[in-house]
Amino acid sequence: MSDSIEKKGPVVTEVRYSVDIGSSKDFSPAGFSNIRSIRSQTGAGTVNYINAGTATTDNQLLAEIGYKPELRRQFSTLQVFGIAFSIMGLLPSIASVMGGGLTGGPATLVWGWFIAGGFILTVGISMAENASAIPTAGGLYYWTHYYSPKGYKEVISFVIGCSNSLALAAGVCSIDYGFAEEVLAAVVIAKDGNFEVTSGKLYGVFAAAVICMGLCTCLASRAIARLQTISIVSNLFIIVLFFIALPIGTKKNVGTFNDGSFIFGKFENLSDWNDGWQFCLAGFMPVVWTIGSFDSCVHQSEEAKDAKKSVPIGILASISVCWILGWLILICICACMSPDLKHVVDNPYGFSMAQVIYDSLGKKWAIAFMSLMAFCQFLMGSSIVTAVSRQIWAFARDDGLPLSHYIKMVDKRYSVPFNAIFAACCGSLILGLLCLIDSAATGALFSLAVAGNNLAWSMPTFMRLTWGRDLFRPGPFYLGKIWSPIIAWTSIIFETFIIILVMFPASQHGITKTTMNYACVIGPGIWFLSWVYYITYKKKYYHGPKTNLSDEQYEDAVGDDVIDQILSNQL
Repeated sequence: MSDSIEKKGPVVTEVRYSVDIGSSKDFSPAGFSNIRSIRSQTGAGTVNYINAGTATTDNQLLAEIGYKPELRRQFSTLQVFGIAFSIMGLLPSIASVMGGGLTGGPATLVWGWFIAGGFILTVGISMAENASAIPTAGGLYYWTHYYSPKGYKEVISFVIGCSNSLALAAGVCSIDYGFAEEVLAAVVIAKDGNFEVTSGKLYGVFAAAVICMGLCTCLASRAIARLQTISIVSNLFIIVLFFIALPIGTKKNVGTFNDGSFIFGKFENLSDWNDGWQFCLAGFMPVVWTIGSFDSCVHQSEEAKDAKKSVPIGILASISVCWILGWLILICICACMSPDLKHVVDNPYGFSMAQVIYDSLGKKWAIAFMSLMAFCQFLMGSSIVTAVSRQIWAFARDDGLPLSHYIKMVDKRYSVPFNAIFAACCGSLILGLLCLIDSAATGALFSLAVAGNNLAWSMPTFMRLTWGRDLFRPGPFYLGKIWSPIIAWTSIIFETFIIILVMFPASQHGITKTTMNYACVIGPGIWFLSWVYYITYKKKYYHGPKTNLSDEQYEDAVGDDVIDQILSNQL
């Protein structure tokens, strides 16, 4: 037997292993120099080194993935769940989007939520399998590179990294815009309608919120982890209060509730789309936007304890809880709201939830609820700024962004990527300028967040099921060879449909600049420009995920016994 090791710089780039019987295998890295994986090219396919099932510690698995630990692992399983649950922020999120859902009637809002929520769970299951196998902060673009075919890895993963970063930034914008609407709706109610809400005022509140949330995110990682616990408690408190107060107020001030036929069977098309398409547009959009940030658990992978288990639990628990709780909230709203849908949708407060609460509980309670929802929405925004900063930091660590050298810096004292937080907030402030154009441009922020995320979520799973099926080594969470691909393909079909759905405007005829859905231009435009940017310039610098470990750090983290197994061809 003979071994030859060729080194380039401080890391091993190729290991050639040969045996006396004349067979040889090249261990070539996508590689050992980039992601610390060793690939054995055989006739049966590609066998990969990264194996969450055999890693004993978080740092060992992270070293196998290719990175040294730069962030402290302060997030418990509950807090990993909390960051996704906080960003989803059920009641504030439903308040932000329920007006659009009611344009198809109560039945569309209620059943659309339930049906689409079930499909979203399939998306979460597939993502949880990916995260359990390879838990890293830049998960989506990393997995895409890992499973994509040779020759296309870099460009596809670059586009997905840009799409995910942009979608998260758009998510910050849409959440903070909803926060601004809630704050100003409370002002309108307090002033009995004698207050004009303008795009300038909305952007002013929005910008102040982004800056304040950025400052909150600059807290040390332990404080950020505790903030998720506070957010869980706050969101559950306001939901319980809502379930108690709204029915009591409706009974006292209105006298009657809407019956089951209204809640589950009343369909009223307030648009010029045909009934079937309007059901999808109005019914699916509230839930796909609300339950739309579970990938934040992935971006906390390098701050989570026992990430290969806690991250999948966080993804699945946040989706399941929000799916069922959200459905019950919508049933409660439809039971207590005015049966006159136009009265609820076209209200003077610019917020359908404000009208529902005002009708049932009166002015003081309406102000109180809008203030509480704004507080929870602020916690939502703080959590998503944390998630987007980690995605931007991870992408910059692999030189995927302009000024990556500065953005990827981590303050060792506080274990916080301050520059990435600053970049995330600046990007959101710039993207949020769409608020100054008109309501249609603002609506594009919601659609852009949904479209960008669904592309980023679906691509790694698609690559895993096709070109990367021989590379996949399941982690602790895996549904097996039968159910896993069935659920994964179902999720991909659903995500593709949602990407198409969110590109459509709210009305079919008479499209103007104020009714246009600009997401159909911005979303594909960003994807195309990302591809052009990579081809013309970034391919010189972005070569996919790359290790930041020296040989000594790698050996210390992984262990000599595992390395010996690799070199003896026993993995």
